[in-house]
Amino acid sequence: MTRLQLKPTAVHDRIAKAVRISTVLMLFGIAEMSRNLNSAEPPDNPENDPQYITSGSLVICGGGQLPAQLIERFIELGGGPQARVVIVSSASAYADTDIRARLSGWFDRLAENEIASIDILHTRSRERADEDDFSKILDSATAVWFSGGNQNWLSQTYLNTRTEERFHGVMARGGVIGGTSAGAAIMSRCMIAGGKLEPMLSTGLGFLPGTIVDQHFHKRDRQDRLMRALQLRPGMVGIGIDEGTALIVRGRSLEVIGESDVTLCLSPSPLRPGSVKQLAVGKRADIVALRRAAIARAETIVATTESSVPDVQNGTLVIAGGGPTPQEVIDTFLAAAGGVESPIVVVSNASGELPPERNEVCGLLSAAGAQNVQMIHAKTREDLSNPRLISLLKAARGVWFTGGRQWRLVDAYLDTNVEQLFHDVLQRGGVIGGTSAGATIQGEYLVRGNPLGNEEVLSEGYDRGFNFLHGVAIDQHFTQRDRLDDLAQLKRAHPEMIGLGVDESTALIVRGSTMKVVGAHHVTVFDRPSNASTETPEFAILKSGEQYDLRQHRRMEASIADAAAR
Repeated sequence: MTRLQLKPTAVHDRIAKAVRISTVLMLFGIAEMSRNLNSAEPPDNPENDPQYITSGSLVICGGGQLPAQLIERFIELGGGPQARVVIVSSASAYADTDIRARLSGWFDRLAENEIASIDILHTRSRERADEDDFSKILDSATAVWFSGGNQNWLSQTYLNTRTEERFHGVMARGGVIGGTSAGAAIMSRCMIAGGKLEPMLSTGLGFLPGTIVDQHFHKRDRQDRLMRALQLRPGMVGIGIDEGTALIVRGRSLEVIGESDVTLCLSPSPLRPGSVKQLAVGKRADIVALRRAAIARAETIVATTESSVPDVQNGTLVIAGGGPTPQEVIDTFLAAAGGVESPIVVVSNASGELPPERNEVCGLLSAAGAQNVQMIHAKTREDLSNPRLISLLKAARGVWFTGGRQWRLVDAYLDTNVEQLFHDVLQRGGVIGGTSAGATIQGEYLVRGNPLGNEEVLSEGYDRGFNFLHGVAIDQHFTQRDRLDDLAQLKRAHPEMIGLGVDESTALIVRGSTMKVVGAHHVTVFDRPSNASTETPEFAILKSGEQYDLRQHRRMEASIADAAAR
């Protein structure tokens, strides 16, 4: 390894005083790779897990002249004055030859920010990149920057080497990885290696799983190329970043800064057209929702405009609209569970990331006399396989979902063994209940699932509930939060669904295909074919004590309802 200490000059005077610059140079030609690039996967294969979240941050720039705020943000995420920056220059055609010319502009701009050190990492040899001593500098790095040039040189040199492991280690420690142009293309595991209209696909370094990143996006008119890449790799999210612009990735949040916008693309599916949306500067999106949507679009689905009849063949559903829960609702839930001595499980995930105090979520049931109430708040795959959790649910006669945000329940339990255990409670004649978010999750279609806020009624990627009640979408706090137009919007978009709007301090008790309203207010039912030309589809309003037949699509007469109740 050779260290090149730059002499102080007028251009580099500030750098020489404040920043240590070292370079690793290996003057080898590029050998063709003997292995199939598309076969490379990280050990845990985050490409298949839409909820995979890294501990670090990404600053992905689309090329061109980068505004000062992008560099400042990169340094900030890397630790500010304590930032230890490593620049990977291997994508550049000049990396082996004209170091000083390449350093003058970029390093000066970095040096405008107070940082601890700058090092340059470069080789053309995969063998050297795989040697332990070559990339040891990355073990202390807090920020890594990939320069522009040819992304294929980066993947051919570093993929599946000890150096790549250390790149990922920077992220795992909470550091930042950034790059521009070619340095943006290698952010995804499925990498666009070239091609003007028909993309040439290869393998990148996979810092942002489940995506395909393209750059110089508007400037070089690359939307068709990115959409074609998505067709070739179903289940991926397309991210097009324009020049002078960066996508900041922190956890599950996507944020745009710079001069232009970022284009988020989803491939068409049998049920949905292709999606191309602009994420403007200052706006945010959720990468988990996008990845869920992309994966759902890639699944083999038979298109249909009909849904099965809502029918709880075994057990009981208690669907409460939020606010104070009437005593009648709690008493009905406990009776359906088999009485106050029956084992009951409260699922508290909707309430927040961390488990709440037990009494906060179990107190209502305990105050009503329940003697065997347990709380679960699973967060990891290990939690889902915990023998105690499984034992509790296998014994449970009732499950109650708290209020909060319904997307948290989706993240924790959808399509898991635990979701099936919830269904098993119903199958053996028990009861499922919940309020607010715990009501919405019971439907087939999930209303207000957007992790970034609850204003949007439709949120692709978070549009599936636990489906305890088939063919139904449930909204809550309905009249109190003036949500009639929202449910009408859902009915127009999904006419096959029955929309149920449940008021606060009100609940639906569902057995078979019959639902009964209890509590202080009303339930609004959108259960007629929707006409796209009609501003508000037909709906019915049920008051407390009234019953509705979901199979017959009509309000039940009092005498019939009484007979059904008996």
